Amino acid sequence: MNKRVVIALGGNALGKDIDEQKVAVAKTAQVIVDLAQQGLEIVITHGNGPQVGMIQDAMDNVVVRYKIYKQVPLPSSIAMSQGYIGIDLQNAIKYELRRRNMDTKVSTILSQVEVDKNDPAFQHPTKPIGRFMTKEEAEINEAHGIPCMEDAGRGYRIVVASPMPKRIRELETIKTLLAAGHIVIACGGGGMPVIEENGKLSGVNAVVDKDNVSCLLAQNLDADRLVILTAVEHAALNYRKENQVWLSDISVEEAKKYVAEGHFAPGSMLPKVEASIRFAESKPGRRSLITLLDKASDGLAGKTGTVITL
Repeated sequence: MNKRVVIALGGNALGKDIDEQKVAVAKTAQVIVDLAQQGLEIVITHGNGPQVGMIQDAMDNVVVRYKIYKQVPLPSSIAMSQGYIGIDLQNAIKYELRRRNMDTKVSTILSQVEVDKNDPAFQHPTKPIGRFMTKEEAEINEAHGIPCMEDAGRGYRIVVASPMPKRIRELETIKTLLAAGHIVIACGGGGMPVIEENGKLSGVNAVVDKDNVSCLLAQNLDADRLVILTAVEHAALNYRKENQVWLSDISVEEAKKYVAEGHFAPGSMLPKVEASIRFAESKPGRRSLITLLDKASDGLAGKTGTVITL
């Protein structure tokens, strides 16, 4: 098995609230440490959709209730979510390592991800965040200028811009920790989106897709595998239809064909497949895997999941 792996955790690995998160990360830690025991170098990224939405709602409610406070920008809420998800995940992994008498270190890096201020995504918000809403709730938000969209048949969510990541500003720190033998948690929630002007970084109102930044991170770290963990064991053609077909080993060319045919839902499986394609085609020998958290080890061993290769 190849050695350096970037693992992108989906929402099912984190839970939807504080209590669920404690339970979920304990299970997630077991999977991560199983892989560490195999000698893999591991960098973990994670989503933050429900969490950042909860934080932003709380911050907005404080501003409404107490006029002395000012609006908290979305990038600051993303940084908060990186911290509180990261520390729970970090501590759960440390506990599992200690339980197995392993002395591996674990570090969480609050990460800023540079984007292009002229990215067309800012004109077309597509990234769902926060809790699921009814159609009626979404219509009320829309009436107040807050864009919403239906998300994969599960309800409606607020949407924000999702520009492509261009540069991970803490990359050298991540490399240093990885070289020192740490399991590294980085680019949580896609990273805090920033632009650089005159040498100064400023946050922007957006969310970078965690699968896109995971692909960029994996390329920059010269990883062997990009593993995207989600709620299904395989990506599928005709998902949830009578003629559904689960995908196993496919080529980059085949994956691009399926994307063009519209088989993958935007905001759900599509960014996972597109990120997997970009990583797999970026260098010969690189492999992308999409599968369930519980199946990560089997997927890396070639026993399950959707594997995309050049």
